[in-house]
Amino acid sequence: MRTVSAAETAPTTYPWAVHAEGLRVRAGRHLAVDGLDLALHTGVHGLLGPNGAGKTTLMRALATVLKPAGGRLTLLGEPVDGRGGLGRIRRGLGYLPQQFGFYPRFTVREFVEYMAWLKQMPKTVIPGATQRAIERVGLADKAGARMKTLSGGMLRRAGIAQAIVNDPAVLLLDEPTVGLDPEQRMDFRELLRDIGVDSCVLVSTHLVEDVVAACTDVVLISEGRLVYQGTPDDLVRQGGEGYPGDSPAERGYSALLRRHRTEAGR
Repeated sequence: MRTVSAAETAPTTYPWAVHAEGLRVRAGRHLAVDGLDLALHTGVHGLLGPNGAGKTTLMRALATVLKPAGGRLTLLGEPVDGRGGLGRIRRGLGYLPQQFGFYPRFTVREFVEYMAWLKQMPKTVIPGATQRAIERVGLADKAGARMKTLSGGMLRRAGIAQAIVNDPAVLLLDEPTVGLDPEQRMDFRELLRDIGVDSCVLVSTHLVEDVVAACTDVVLISEGRLVYQGTPDDLVRQGGEGYPGDSPAERGYSALLRRHRTEAGR
């Protein structure tokens, strides 16, 4: 099985945006990420894996919500080791968790402005940055609407707006397309491609086709370990007609998981 490292295309004069070596992270008492090695730079990276693979735990660790239980994790050239520097890292991050909290009576604009303030953005740039983020997710006509009045898809787009308001160097999106209709998903893919020109974007999703359409790089994990990292085209080449799936990409995904489980004796 051919594995393509992000190191093949990343600039050597800059540190990795995300660099993990033997990373271990617990979700409660369970070791959900177990010895993961990962290197990511500029571009859009799709994070795939079955339920329970450790995707959300990994995303929470990269967002500095969870502290690593072992190994090394470096974000934007700064070690995540609890010795300071988390403030600098967090100012360069954007994060949309699966479930995000908000004040129901806030308008969309107030919500995004508040999140910008929490990210310690300068007061003078917050209004303009907020308007730009709201426009990029297609909510300009809902900027004055209260959050409690939004549909599920609109709430998700508001969540994406707060994640990108600070033009993050690392953008982490956990199941961002939940609730989006097909047209909104296509617009979202275009937004990802635009952001990925200058930033490192990691998108966790169960939708293999979204990854193939929008991502430059695919990361597949299972049981907290890296199974595969490579291009979407190479993911497709891993499969064949004998594997389950409704598309070549899904068959490639199934083939990689099946081989991994066979090699692991499961």
